[in-house]
Formats: sequence, structure tokens, C-alpha cells
Amino acid sequence: MHVTQLVPFHLGPPLPAYGPPTVLPPQILRGLLRGLPETIYEADGCLLQPLTFSSPSPTYRQAMADLKKLNVLMCGTGEYTTGWTGSGASTSDKKIGVVALTLFDLRRRDKVNHLGMVGVNGKKFPAIRQHLEKNIAGAYKDMDVSFEEFPKDNLVDADAYKTAIDKMSPGEAVIIFTPDTTHFPIAIYAIERGLHVLVTKPATKLLAHHNELIAAAQKHNVVCFVEHHKRFDPVYSDARARAATLGEFNFFNAWMSQPKSQLETFRAWAGKDSDISYYLSSHHIDICCWILQDIAVPTRVVASAATGIATSAPYNCVPETEDTITLLVDWQSLKSPTHKGTAVYTASWTAPLKSGVHSAQHWYYMGEKGDINVDQAHRGYDVTVDETGKSWVNPFYMKYSPSESGHFDGQRGYGYISIEKFVDAVREVNTGLTQPSDYDKHGLPTIRNTVLTTAILNAGRISLDEKRPVGIKKDGEQWILE
Repeated sequence: MHVTQLVPFHLGPPLPAYGPPTVLPPQILRGLLRGLPETIYEADGCLLQPLTFSSPSPTYRQAMADLKKLNVLMCGTGEYTTGWTGSGASTSDKKIGVVALTLFDLRRRDKVNHLGMVGVNGKKFPAIRQHLEKNIAGAYKDMDVSFEEFPKDNLVDADAYKTAIDKMSPGEAVIIFTPDTTHFPIAIYAIERGLHVLVTKPATKLLAHHNELIAAAQKHNVVCFVEHHKRFDPVYSDARARAATLGEFNFFNAWMSQPKSQLETFRAWAGKDSDISYYLSSHHIDICCWILQDIAVPTRVVASAATGIATSAPYNCVPETEDTITLLVDWQSLKSPTHKGTAVYTASWTAPLKSGVHSAQHWYYMGEKGDINVDQAHRGYDVTVDETGKSWVNPFYMKYSPSESGHFDGQRGYGYISIEKFVDAVREVNTGLTQPSDYDKHGLPTIRNTVLTTAILNAGRISLDEKRPVGIKKDGEQWILE
């Protein structure tokens, strides 16, 4: 066959200018191309298309029609889901949230259908609905912000997630953004009922629970992703590719912080249910694990912490609350017994209030043949306002300004892409185009691919509590702590 042109291939009909196409990876294309004329070939997310091909085949059209819209339950009603906090609208860079906004837009784009939202306190929903109507429906064209709430009738019910999940059907999806200690019970309850799950980081606080989720997702043949959105930051993903050319790993250093005002936002759980390492270091620990996947493994963790600010006025968090936590991790090369690396991961929620960034985030990678230095706090884009001074903004994460047509225009942000990737994977699995295990093979943040992130975080917590080093090793098919 003589190929005359290379045509990018995307899922569904042509999208308007404000919505980017979804480029399919080769393994998905192979599923779609079964039964198509032999004159069509695929390579790296494109179709090799001869000029004589003029219309989609019935097989192609049927595959597109079978990708049914997905029903999704949002677990959690807080800042990341809605932009609403206990004290009102968030003052952070997530003023209208991420999860609900993304799902409302995916519904506008016909990928999502019915939406539910579950919390503990049903009395919050009138204020949340008013907030979403004003700041999302009132800001973007054609944006439906309706959802079914749980618990209903202004009730307070810590088990409302069970009521909401019990109303769902196998093949539907649950997205979990709740306090860290609740991730595992909600996720396992959903998976055991045949529901696909996207859970925020950290997936679980305990490595044993993470291993249980891996086994449950495999048993029930469902998709389970962890919402490590920084894997979809183009700088981070490009840096990962470049790190692969630098030979054996030697050193990694990561710093991430947020201002002290976050202690007010998170006072209800800070130091009680989780710590700053689980909350922030989980980002860069996962990036390091992702970079070193199939290259090196962690073997030992030692933790240290600073204290005194969070527990003092005006924050007055519980005595167990650390200000800043550092994890020192030893890594062993999988190819060379003589090559060992070290990594330092530090996170703090006691940074200055007016530093100009909500999340300071820097990391440095050194291999045997070169190094990489990433500053994602200052991206060459700053804004100065009389009242608040200079700030460095990040539209690459979530772009909240509308398009020229008045629609939401943030589909290219890596916060949005992280959720859309999950929705696309679930729809493809539900249609039979792929299997959940397929996504373990391509560097996506599946529950299996993120197990070492949880191992390091759990080991760090034990090291702080028991004041000792903690070992990490593989026992058969499972990772365990020593």
C-alpha cells in the first residue's frame, strides 16, 4: 500500500475551538481498527490514511457510539472539589475547585452524564449550590452545575457515601477527594461493588491498604487510578523523558510548601488524620518514583520534622502537628549493584503568607551523565496588583479564564487532564476496547503503579513516630515495610 498522508486521530466528532481533541494511544487505536479496511494503519497516535479513504467504516462508527456517557459520584465537598471551604469560598488558587468544574465541563462535552456529590454534612449543600451557580454557571456559557446530593434533607451522616454508592450500577465511577483516613474505606467499598475509582493522593496512608486496593481492583476488573496530576504537567513529563537519558540515578531533592493560611483551611484534620508529608510530599515522591520506575527501588527511609508554628496561636493545631517534614530515602539500582542513590523530600505548610505563590514547588535530579532543575513555582508569568502585590500564577494547572466564546477553556490544564484521562479509561473499559490492566503498562498513575509512593510515605510516618529507619522490600509480589 502507498501511504500518502498522516492524519491525527481523535475520539469523536470534530470539537469546537474551545475543546481539545483526545489523542488516542496506539493500544486504543488497535482496538478501534479491528475490522477496518487493511488500507488503514496506525502509528504513535496517528492514522496513516490513503487519499482514497473518504468516510468512517460502520465498525468505527459503532465503536464511537458504544462509548457511553459515564455516571460519576464525587466523594468530598471541599476546596478541591467545589472551591468551597468551611469558612466560605476558598482564597487559594482553587477558588472554584477542580473536580466538580472538570466534570461539569466533561458533561457539556458529552463524556459524563449523571453527577452525584456526597459529603458528611448535608447542611452545606445550599451554600455550595449557590457558590457553583454564581461562580461557574454564571461565569461560563452552557455550564450545567446540577448534581444529586448525599446526605439529603440537611442530615449529617458519616456513612452517606455508602448510601450514594449503593444507588450506583457496576461500571459507573467514584472520584474520592476526602480526608486521607477515609480514602481506603470509600475506595474498597466502591471497588467491591464493581465501580471504577479515582482517588486523590495519597491513595492510602498504609501500604497494607494500598496492596488491598491493588488486589481488589484486579479481582473486580475495574479501573483504579490515583489522582497524581503532576504526571500530566508537560514540564514534569518532559523532564522524566530526559532523565531516562542520564544513566544511573544519583540524587533527587524536592521542596514543596504552602502558606500558613492552609493551617486554617485544614485545621479539622491537620495532625489528627494526616500530615504535611502525605499531603504535599506525595506529589514529588510520586514524580521521583515515576522517573525511576524499572530503574531503581527505594530501600530505606529516615524522617525528621520541625514543629512549633502549627501548634501555636493563631493556628492552634493539635500537638501532633508538624510544620515541616523531611524524608531521606535510599534507592538501589535495578541494573547495577554498585549504583545507589539518595533522595530528600521536604514539605511544609508554614511558608510565608505573601510569598507570591500558593504552592512553592522545586526539584532537582542528578544522574551519572547530567542533571535536571525544575522550578514550577515561577513559570515566567507574574501579575502585580496594588492590594496584594506580586504573584506567580499557573494557568497550566487550571485555566479559569473563559474562551472567546464564553465557554470554560481549561481543558489543556494538567489538573483537568488528570480527571479526563480517568474518565476516558473507564469509558473504554466499559465498552470493551481495553482492559484495566492495560493502563499499568503506560506510566499512568494506576493503583499498581503508585504503590512505592505509598510505601515511602508510610515508612516516613513510622520513622517519625518510632524514631528509627524503616526498610522497604518486595516479598513475593507485594511490597512490605520492615
